[in-house]
Amino acid sequence: MLSYLAEYEYIFGPLRLLRSVTLRTVMGGGTALLIGYLLGPWMIAKLRALSFEQSFRSKEEVGKLADLHSGKKNTPTMGGLLICLSIVGATLLWAKLNIWVTVSMFVYLSLTVLGFWDDYSKVSKRNSKGVSSRFKLIWQSVTTVITILVLVNSPASSQFVGELWVPFFKNVVIEQMPIWLLFGFLFLVLVGSSNAINLTDGVDGLAIGCSISVAMVYAIMAYATGHKVIADYLLISYIPGVEELTIICAAMVGAGLAFLWFNSHPASVFMGDTGSLALGGLIGIIAFMTHQPLTLIIVGGIFVMEAMSVIIQVGSFKSRGKRVFRMAPIHHHFELKGWAESKVVVRFWILSFIFAMAGLATLKLR
Repeated sequence: MLSYLAEYEYIFGPLRLLRSVTLRTVMGGGTALLIGYLLGPWMIAKLRALSFEQSFRSKEEVGKLADLHSGKKNTPTMGGLLICLSIVGATLLWAKLNIWVTVSMFVYLSLTVLGFWDDYSKVSKRNSKGVSSRFKLIWQSVTTVITILVLVNSPASSQFVGELWVPFFKNVVIEQMPIWLLFGFLFLVLVGSSNAINLTDGVDGLAIGCSISVAMVYAIMAYATGHKVIADYLLISYIPGVEELTIICAAMVGAGLAFLWFNSHPASVFMGDTGSLALGGLIGIIAFMTHQPLTLIIVGGIFVMEAMSVIIQVGSFKSRGKRVFRMAPIHHHFELKGWAESKVVVRFWILSFIFAMAGLATLKLR
C-alpha cells in the first residue's frame, strides 16, 4: 500500500525510495516483528482468558512423552493468529498487491481459517482430534482449485504458472503442464508442506525456528526470480512482479522472530494448526510461484525428515508390526532417548540452516 506513495515523489522527493523492493523488504520484516512483539502479550492473555489451552494425548496413548510434556497443559494455543496478523499487516503496508501477492494471501488466509477451525474443535471438545482428515483434504482441494483457476486466468501469471523447473537443470523441464497435472502438483506441494510443518510443531520453538530459515531462503529466491539480470545470470526463470513475494517472506521472518520470543522454551503460547497449516501453505505457494517447489525438498529438509519419519514408522508398524523409532515424528524419538527439549530444538535449527544453505546453493549449481 505504501509503495504507491512513490507516485507523489514530485511533492516529496524521498518518497521515490518506496519503489525499492529492498527497502520495502526490510521495512516489511521490521513491521511484522514490531506487530508481533507488541500484540503478543495482549493476544496470549486473551487466549488464556478464553481457556484456549492446548489439548494433549493421554499417557495411555504416548507413554513417557506425556510426563515430559506435563508442564505444557495450561499453555494457550492458536498463537498462529498472532503470526497471521503480523504477516498480513506488514504485507498490506509494504507489498504491491499484484497477482502473486494476492494469491499468496488467499492461500495463507484460507489455511489459517482451516487451522483455526481445527484448533477450535480441539479446545471446545477438550481432545486432540479436531476436524477430520477428510474435511482438511476437501478444504485444501478447494483452495488449490481456486488458486489454479485464478493463476491460469490472470494475464500476468498464465504464461508462467504451467512451467515446471527442476533443481540443477538450467532450462525449463515442462513448458506447459496440463491442467490436471498442474492441480495435482500444486495440491501435493500445498498439502505436503502444510502437513510437514504441522508434524514438526511438537516442541517449543521448533517449527517456527525452522520456518524462519526457509522463509529467508525463499526471500532470496523470490528476489532473484523477479530480477531479470540476476535471473538470467543464474539461469533461472524470470517472472515479472514475483519479487513482491520477497516482502511476504521478510514478513514471515519478522513475524516468526516475534512469535519465537513467546514460543521459546518454556513456551507462553503454541501456534497450533492455525499457524502450522497456514505457514506450510504459504511457503508452499511461494515455492510454487517462484518455480522452486522441488527445491523445497532440500530447503525444508527438516520438514521432510519429520514427515518421512512418520511415514516410515506407520509403514513399518503396519507391514512388520515393529517400530523403527521410539516415537514419530522424529523429534519425539530424540526426546525419549533422553535429549533435553532445548537440545532437540537447537540441533534441529542447525540442521535446518544447513538444509537451507544447501537449497540456496542449487541456484548456482546448474
